[in-house]
Amino acid sequence: MNFENKIVLVTGSNRGIGKALVTDLLNRGVKKIYAAARDLTSLPDYADSRITPLELDITNDSQIEQAAISANDIDMLVNNAGTLSFVSALTGPMADIRHDMEVNYFGLLKMMRAFVPVLETKTEPAIINVASIASFVNFPFHGGYGASKAAAFSITQCARIELQKKGINVHSINPGPIDTDMTKDIAMDKASPEATAKIIFDELERDVADIFPDPTGAEMFALWRDDYRKLENMASEMFNN
Repeated sequence: MNFENKIVLVTGSNRGIGKALVTDLLNRGVKKIYAAARDLTSLPDYADSRITPLELDITNDSQIEQAAISANDIDMLVNNAGTLSFVSALTGPMADIRHDMEVNYFGLLKMMRAFVPVLETKTEPAIINVASIASFVNFPFHGGYGASKAAAFSITQCARIELQKKGINVHSINPGPIDTDMTKDIAMDKASPEATAKIIFDELERDVADIFPDPTGAEMFALWRDDYRKLENMASEMFNN
């Protein structure tokens, strides 16, 4: 994958990993970035003429439809926008659990459905979906989030198979704990968003399909790959001790 002179849409561009992804892409010579956010006033000042702000709530069907019209020149779609509710799936408010699923799964799926007709006309198009290491191991303190990210990984895998014949490459990004506002209350070693973004795009340039861009996430996936019960047991010990 080559980013030079490409046109890219990045959802959730206002902070955290999304902000770092946009900054790193600018350093890789992209032609234009649609920096999408629900509230455009929350976007940082990227001070770069290649940035086109795009108001987009990925749970809003009409905004998604308009985005596919406004950004019909993109080569790559980066589905980064997400949410995290720290609630138990068994005892927490169902509204929070539904919201995680609406954003992290259905929102991501709606974006793919809207932009496949755009991407299939381009040369070397790609969809990059930010899932999570929680796709592989869930923790009770964010049970709905983990389920939504598992669904996001699953639909990414499905899309990769279905879109192969259209020439659209589909990748998953599966971070562990990253030092963002979203994870400020999680007591684990965290990678910086900037280091994470660099690894993500370095790996994409090597055409890695499923990327684990931080040390903790990579270690957890290695446990899962060896024996998924090892990772489940580790999560149980962390939660119950």
